[in-house]
Amino acid sequence: MTDQHLTVLVVGATGSVGRHVVATAVAAGHRTRALARTSYKAQGLARGAEVVIGDLTDPASLQDAVGDIDAVVFTHGDNGNAEAVNYGAVKNVLDALLGRRVRIALMTTIGVTALRDSSEWKRRGERLVRASGNEYTIVRPGWFDHNDDDQLRIAPRQGDTHQTGTPADGVIARRQIARVLVESLTTPDAEHRTFELVADRGPEQQDLGPVFAALPADDRDSVDGAGDAVNLPLDQEPQRVVDDLDRVRQRGTRRPDRP
Repeated sequence: MTDQHLTVLVVGATGSVGRHVVATAVAAGHRTRALARTSYKAQGLARGAEVVIGDLTDPASLQDAVGDIDAVVFTHGDNGNAEAVNYGAVKNVLDALLGRRVRIALMTTIGVTALRDSSEWKRRGERLVRASGNEYTIVRPGWFDHNDDDQLRIAPRQGDTHQTGTPADGVIARRQIARVLVESLTTPDAEHRTFELVADRGPEQQDLGPVFAALPADDRDSVDGAGDAVNLPLDQEPQRVVDDLDRVRQRGTRRPDRP
């Protein structure tokens, strides 16, 4: 991790993980912008965060939120409204950026490659990020705060092979998720990595650089993560999803100095 200070937008800032991300980013010295639907929902966020009002399902409301940001951390989710939120928030922020390059940390979930409606839309959001041309880290956390007291060693996996839908798939503390997301923004070895985030027995590492570096990077010619099952073929995707991928790819290939 470097001492680089960024302007960071947190999407999902008022959620149970997002609040930890806001606090962690502020503590790290980043200028932290928290997206909230109302000022009431933003109550209790860490002091020092700037609250911006917007609706992640409404692209027109996101212009102020994305203005001049260097990075965005996504911690949103609503499995009851999967396309509009799990997928739509990523699409809408990328659309609001109009191809401007930022560093992205996206939280999805362990088991994202299982063929379920809610997880499929999260996976499609991952694909948009990979296709966008931005530097990114995609984090798929296990079950929140199911850690035992001695279960703090951060031990990421790849390939999304644990899909029982129970804490047996892996556990991780919310504050650790926030730490990984925020530190990934300024750690070069975290770039282009996708992994399931879980904890093993043992103490938490002080330096996450070697943890990120040990993970194979995603194939830059693929829209899926390293080791992911090939079970959601692009040629069988809804046309609107294919069109979204094509649009973000086209923006990602533009030279940074062009509008």
